[in-house]
Amino acid sequence: MTTRRISPSRRLIRLTSGFGVLTLLLLLAFAAFPSVFAPFDATERVALPLQKPNEENILGTNDIGQDLFSELIAGTRASLFTGLIVAFISILIGAIIGLVSGYVGGWADSLLMRFTDLILVLPFLPLVILIAVYLGPSQRNVILVLAVFFWAAPARLIRSQVLSMKSEPYIEAARALGANPIRIMACHLWSGVQPLVLVQTVLVASASILAESSLSFLGLGDPSAKSWGSMLYFARASGAFLGDAWKWWVLPTGLMITLTVLSLGLIGYGLEQRISKNVSL
Repeated sequence: MTTRRISPSRRLIRLTSGFGVLTLLLLLAFAAFPSVFAPFDATERVALPLQKPNEENILGTNDIGQDLFSELIAGTRASLFTGLIVAFISILIGAIIGLVSGYVGGWADSLLMRFTDLILVLPFLPLVILIAVYLGPSQRNVILVLAVFFWAAPARLIRSQVLSMKSEPYIEAARALGANPIRIMACHLWSGVQPLVLVQTVLVASASILAESSLSFLGLGDPSAKSWGSMLYFARASGAFLGDAWKWWVLPTGLMITLTVLSLGLIGYGLEQRISKNVSL
């Protein structure tokens, strides 16, 4: 009996993907059950302002005396929620446009792809900031603004996948049997693009969390919502960047954002490698 050897590249991808999954599960646990992990209510004043880390407050307190570790745990919910909602809306729009554009073709394809190209070439950050300022600071507006821009790249990728699938024998057979285009797109083509949709969902969620944190840091998010971006915003507003408080206020928050984006990126990369069959996990 021979044992199958796993190449170093396969083993590395397994390890990194596993790390991403475990990290994401932990973050989801933080978001679902913050009171289990946080020692205090994130909105409660528990000590003097700007206390250094100690036995009771392991990350110290912010400028109004709230426990920073509890605030960090509570911020997981808002940040992950924003990323997942933006990903869902963006992928839904991108999937519809990609399926219709790739399968219908003709003038519909040209019109939809020119609009998609327009979204892709627009300067992202300046326009996002401009629109967010116009709409006003709120979590709903941040989700709306990000979804407007993040659907375009998945739409183009899904269209390319549909173009390679539409001439397959089973698609031709369904068309010959009289299946209408909506049924073909919803039943046959959709099943073929689902792996690509899954990868894009993870990657868009990662980009959305980073973008939401950036907008909240600039004061364009919901100031009343506990999120990682709002923590950085209030840290800047209270001058934490200029003193020692950045070590226990800014640095852990930045590390949480980095860890979340990294874990989603690793999961997306692992899924992409598995789907493309370049690496068998």
